[in-house]
Amino acid sequence: MRQALDADVIVVGGGISGLACAWNLQQRAIRVLLLESAAQPGGSIGTTREQGCLLESGPNSALDTTPLIAQLLDEVGVAGERISANTAARNRYILRDGRLTALPLSPLEFLGTSLFSARAKLRLACEPFIARGAPGGEESVAAFVRRRIGIEFLDYAINPFVAGVYAGDPEALSVSAAFPRLHALEQAHGSLIRGYVAGARARARDPEKSKQAAPMFAFRDGMQTLTDALARRLAQVELATEAVGVAPGRGCQSVTARSMNAQRELRARAVVLATPAHAAAKLVSAFSSDTGAALAAIQYPPVAVAISAYPREAVRHALDGFGVLVPQRERRSILGTIFSSTLFENRAPRGLALLTTFVGGMRQPELARLNDDEIAAIVQAEHVALLGAPARAQFVRVRHWERAIPQYTLGHAARMAAIETAERRFPGVFFCANYRGGVAIGDCIKSADRVAGEVAKFLRDQQGAKIPG
Repeated sequence: MRQALDADVIVVGGGISGLACAWNLQQRAIRVLLLESAAQPGGSIGTTREQGCLLESGPNSALDTTPLIAQLLDEVGVAGERISANTAARNRYILRDGRLTALPLSPLEFLGTSLFSARAKLRLACEPFIARGAPGGEESVAAFVRRRIGIEFLDYAINPFVAGVYAGDPEALSVSAAFPRLHALEQAHGSLIRGYVAGARARARDPEKSKQAAPMFAFRDGMQTLTDALARRLAQVELATEAVGVAPGRGCQSVTARSMNAQRELRARAVVLATPAHAAAKLVSAFSSDTGAALAAIQYPPVAVAISAYPREAVRHALDGFGVLVPQRERRSILGTIFSSTLFENRAPRGLALLTTFVGGMRQPELARLNDDEIAAIVQAEHVALLGAPARAQFVRVRHWERAIPQYTLGHAARMAAIETAERRFPGVFFCANYRGGVAIGDCIKSADRVAGEVAKFLRDQQGAKIPG
């Protein structure tokens, strides 16, 4: 007698990718079981409160890059909890020569800014005349930027931006993998500037928005609002349950799950691995060593997140912006600081300045591994030097991420090709995580929608018309 299935699909991993994929499948009338090893869903997304302040241990906000975001918020009932960033958040600061300098927001501001020298501005004007790169080659972000717009833009625009998005190193990241739109613009138009001008009309019509143009949003009670709502709406969620093995089979996938020292075998027609790459590597190495090796090769640097509060009147800087990014050339001990109490309303009581500071990454991984007191001391010293804050914060809370953000380094396309090969070799096994398709929340929601569609098609092909589209 054939053993009954525990679900049509088992989703392993309860971060935003796994939750969104499971929800999308459930919306298609597919029976889904989600397994999450932690006691709380959400992955790196987590919100707490202390002394009237809202503290985010992971992402502080998201960009509304795709209509799929609004659709998801409506479906899980949190659209009314969404809030927009304050207008002051348009201002972004870059540290140069020890001073915070506003990033120019218009061509006129660019001409007058002291962030870039006259020589750098003239170098940018030459960009349309630089030859495009070889179509089949792979280039680092740093090499691409040096070639197209020069070293100063690499040092004081791209380097800090990469640190803010990936906690990464532009010398190691692949431009085609980490910033595919830039690579595509050059290949299609031979110039970033020409491509941007030529694409203006198409961008206006496109419901998808670039990360530079998309509005920023969060939730009244923090980013955990979204992941909690998704988890509540799913019919089957098992927390504190770790997947320790996956065995693919013809028409049935087996997942070994362990919880509270008990172990059992679960069966489903398909399994979606929505874990970080290193966890997925352990699960697939037993049946596909090459896929496991490709996943294990994806780097995740350590990052420490330090959230601090100061009396607002004691901080000399106006804090009139999103925050400050710190270029590597400035030789500081932080990657950047978000002005959290400026970014959104009601993040801190009136009279308090709430700051979220990032330490470590690919630039200084050893700093992220210091203890809480040492990181708090570093962060407070940097706030004194850069923002004119008092020597001691009202409080500092530190969250350590030993593996923070996947790095789309040189060779990433080959690693993704190995994963695609595994999906063909082992029908019913799918991969959905932020090492594939982008690291932002909007990217994860798009990837989840794509993978859910592929899973639904797989089930339809297996069972004819029994699984809705």
